[in-house]
Amino acid sequence: MSDLKSFASDNNSGAHPAVMEAVVRVNTGHLKSYGDDELSIHTDEVFKEFFGSQARIHYVTTGTAANVLGLRSVTHTYNSVLCAEQAHINNDECGAPEAFGGIKLVPIPSPDGKLTPGMIAPYLGHIGFVHASQPKVISITQPTEVGKLYTLKEIEDLVEFAHDRDLLVHLDGARLANACAALDCSFFDMTTALDVDFISFGGTKNGCLMGEAVIFLNPDIGQGFPYLRKQAMQLVSKMRFVSAQLEAYLKDDLWLTNARQANAMAKRLAEKAGAIDGVTIKGTVDCNSLFAHIPPEATEILLKKYYFYVWNEHDQTVRWMTSWATTEAMVDEFVEDLRKAMKAVA
Repeated sequence: MSDLKSFASDNNSGAHPAVMEAVVRVNTGHLKSYGDDELSIHTDEVFKEFFGSQARIHYVTTGTAANVLGLRSVTHTYNSVLCAEQAHINNDECGAPEAFGGIKLVPIPSPDGKLTPGMIAPYLGHIGFVHASQPKVISITQPTEVGKLYTLKEIEDLVEFAHDRDLLVHLDGARLANACAALDCSFFDMTTALDVDFISFGGTKNGCLMGEAVIFLNPDIGQGFPYLRKQAMQLVSKMRFVSAQLEAYLKDDLWLTNARQANAMAKRLAEKAGAIDGVTIKGTVDCNSLFAHIPPEATEILLKKYYFYVWNEHDQTVRWMTSWATTEAMVDEFVEDLRKAMKAVA
């Protein structure tokens, strides 16, 4: 195993011990397959405690599957999905929405990855025009790919705008836990209470091994999802090993404990790194990612020991990301090495 220390992505951390223990615990005996086992059925009910009794939950193994299958289940091939140009579905799914879903993505320029009704309105001019793809879904990412948060009011306004125009709202929640922790609200507050139609619910980035779900909150959509999931090779035969992760993740608010830790470590890193001469933290730190300006020579020194992304080599921006497994000691060690690197290139 590499001893390279990561501040690149919360995907780089391992699974939380409680999640791993849950997987081991269900690795005994014989249970029905394909989600008909008692544990998966129970986990459905646990999710409903968080999202409401009307929620329909479908487990998958990757965030890409959750996004693409969720969107595919509510669109026709002549439909389009409106999203921020920075959205994960636009930049990081290898064209899966188009290739598998047959969906046209319409990326909308945004300085921080957030959309507003005013940004979206100009892209709705061809509704009813047979020569143009027809908008069906507004997909938002919470938090955005550049670490910014929608307020609950901003989501509510977007949903109202969308529903007034017969559009659906999809929330890409790969880091939904981090957003809820930062805004001190529940999953219900951020989704069901605001009439969001469906969610890609992420667990992998916050302590799961490979646990994701598509959650339909609108009872009138997504009825064909079970068939699409099978067709897309995402119907896990031994589903208990996925649902066991998510049940453990939700139990005793582990999701919240993990997210708070990740967010707190990002703020600690920003505060301590930002105090070093020559280091500039860009903007506010809303969740568990931060962006900084440091000299490229210092970046080269740090990359010998740490793994993180050069976000924009042209303006010398790097991204640092923390996870549930990031500790104060890890942050402090990184900051000390950053201080030495800055002195070395001064």
